Amino acid sequence: MITIRKKTERGLTKLDWLTSYHSFSFDHYFDPAHHQFGPLRVLNDDIIEAGAGFGAHPHRDMEIVTYVLEGELEHRDSTGGNGVIGANEVQRMTAGTGIVHSEYNHSPEQRVRLLQIWFLPNRTGLTPGYEQKKFAKENRKNIMLLVASPTAEGESVHINQDVQMFISYIDQSKRITHSFNENRSGYLFVASGELAVGGFTIGAGDAAEITNEKTIEITATSELELVLFDLNK
Repeated sequence: MITIRKKTERGLTKLDWLTSYHSFSFDHYFDPAHHQFGPLRVLNDDIIEAGAGFGAHPHRDMEIVTYVLEGELEHRDSTGGNGVIGANEVQRMTAGTGIVHSEYNHSPEQRVRLLQIWFLPNRTGLTPGYEQKKFAKENRKNIMLLVASPTAEGESVHINQDVQMFISYIDQSKRITHSFNENRSGYLFVASGELAVGGFTIGAGDAAEITNEKTIEITATSELELVLFDLNK
């Protein structure tokens, strides 16, 4: 079964420096029908204006993945992890027993757009940690590229949860498929462009919850960028 969540149904935080769309309950936005999808707890589509950002704040017992779509994000945390996350880069931060971090738009002129993704960890009390990798656009063109997994398979970052995160950039009219093992589900998010899946056409900001499907076929009706989570549900 495929259930569509349109972009207009998401929660919204709108500040002078931040526009954040929430796929699941977050901060002041609460939707009991969309609180999480399996271990996927947060999927925020954030736009941060030039020179602005999130000051130092704490987290614990959460796996936090940041995927930058446009611009550059500057990161610092209490483990000593720091750096600039650019477009096509993925950062994994294990909050574990407790971590304090800040995130700012690195540019004084250009906005940054990113996906902020939280997973519930497979156990609490983990040692805090940080990891960052770049995934060239050509390596995910018209394929599902694994960028986060519990086994750090391939070049993927390691996350402490039974989730596989894929990204893909698909040319118009191309088709790709993804198969799910038994008792697995999927959450598909369209970052840009438009696609057809399961008889539905969805565009940027839309998502699809996928349950009890062995295989899905995705057809790009325009050039597009997507993120797919393969997880237990």
